[in-house]
Amino acid sequence: MADNNRDPDIHRIDELELSGFSRSITEIEWLLLILVLLYFVLPGMAIENSLGVVISMVAFAVFVLGFHYLNFFTLPARWKLAIETWVMILFLTWVLWNTGKAGSPLLNLYILVIVASALTLGKLITLLELTLIAAVYFYLNYFLGAVDVFSLAGFSDFMTRFAPFLIIAYVTTMLAADIKRSKDLLRLLSETDEMTSLQNKRSFNETLSKEIKKAARYSRKFSILLIDADNLKEVNDGYGHGAGDQLIKVLAGTMRESLRTSDIIARIGGDEFVVLLPEADHKHALEAGERIRSAAANTSFDREGERINMSVSIGIASYPDDGEGLEEIMENADRALYKSKKTGRNRVTRYTRAGREPAGTEPG
Repeated sequence: MADNNRDPDIHRIDELELSGFSRSITEIEWLLLILVLLYFVLPGMAIENSLGVVISMVAFAVFVLGFHYLNFFTLPARWKLAIETWVMILFLTWVLWNTGKAGSPLLNLYILVIVASALTLGKLITLLELTLIAAVYFYLNYFLGAVDVFSLAGFSDFMTRFAPFLIIAYVTTMLAADIKRSKDLLRLLSETDEMTSLQNKRSFNETLSKEIKKAARYSRKFSILLIDADNLKEVNDGYGHGAGDQLIKVLAGTMRESLRTSDIIARIGGDEFVVLLPEADHKHALEAGERIRSAAANTSFDREGERINMSVSIGIASYPDDGEGLEEIMENADRALYKSKKTGRNRVTRYTRAGREPAGTEPG
């Protein structure tokens, strides 16, 4: 019954996302370099320091190559993306200084930096970089001799030039935020059972893998309860699948009310549930299992004027006594669950090592 294949770590998804961002910024960096190079080679373009521009292009190309292709930094991270955008601003500012300062036709290349930052680094970093770009503009404009840079006329000129930057930064950060919200919602849906709003099998396996690591590191115990509804098939056959779905929902609510807020419940199959009890040994797991069993046995629900009862069978395995890995613990809990169902259902059984009969509790 248990899924023995570990799902990919959620951090792997984040790494893939960051890798995609890194590739996008790399392409933007090359595009920026190509546009500066085209400006440099076109005839009639004003360049005050040709050698300085060439050196800056070579240095920028070396930076991009080293950052992305020579494995100086093997793992993607947001702080690395931030460094790249700041280097892009530095490179472009130097180019503007030598191609007309605030009057350079390359001024609008700052838009590439803003887009890259808004898509990958969020509103705060984008706002900081936009502020820096505005400060650079004022600085460059001052050295052009525009003495009215702080006058009303100067402010109007600034807003005329920077309105596109502000609009692009605002729109792009909104789009990035919408994408992030959609991604978070999709992730939540991928980890949640639609009917009960509990964790699903994939999400639970990931949670259990993390709990095993934490328990091993800090020498802690935990227990697993595998829970199976005893009469779902009979309810489906006698009252229809709608009644069966209602039974699953009522059972999920009953388990929530019977457990601690720190306990984690997941639905891993049609009528199969699993519970993770952090820092709980066999004794506490048996007590929790009995609470669930008793609550389920004393719970019923109405379906078209008829009362439908339910019961559950439960199997228990604990770490580290009954296994040291996800597969072993789930298999042993499954063996205990099988024993519960084989010996009459509506009971709790804990797994013990070979040579001893599984111990459990029967309904009173």
